[in-house]
Amino acid sequence: MSDFGTRAPAATGANLDLALLIARILLVAIFPISGYYKLVQWPGIVTMLTNAGAPLPLPGATIAVAVEFAAAALVILGLWTRWAAVVLILYIAGTSIIAHRFWEFAPPQQFGQMMSFFKNLCMMGGLGLIAVLGPGRYALQPRH
Repeated sequence: MSDFGTRAPAATGANLDLALLIARILLVAIFPISGYYKLVQWPGIVTMLTNAGAPLPLPGATIAVAVEFAAAALVILGLWTRWAAVVLILYIAGTSIIAHRFWEFAPPQQFGQMMSFFKNLCMMGGLGLIAVLGPGRYALQPRH
């Protein structure tokens, strides 16, 4: 007889709080790295946004860097976590539409762009869970 149909006990208490802390960190770890490289390669990101047809590329790049550092820090610290997660969801949706329009790419580049697009959807799903569940107990502003 298989254990496949049996239910495992739900995560509770400290286990859930630890899982939420780890999830918060892992879900947003990419953003400060990305923000750093945008700063280091500043003219390139503005040029990329210009070439992609993004509205207001210079302010857009500035907002991108600010969101990548600030919202990620808030999620990791557990401060205004739900709002920061929603901001990142909206940011990822925008960047997916601007930078990862895989349907417009030729086959050699299409697969990589498609994977980036769907990776972003996965990140949005994880951040959606954080927005719904809150930061857990291990946070500067824990959920109640």
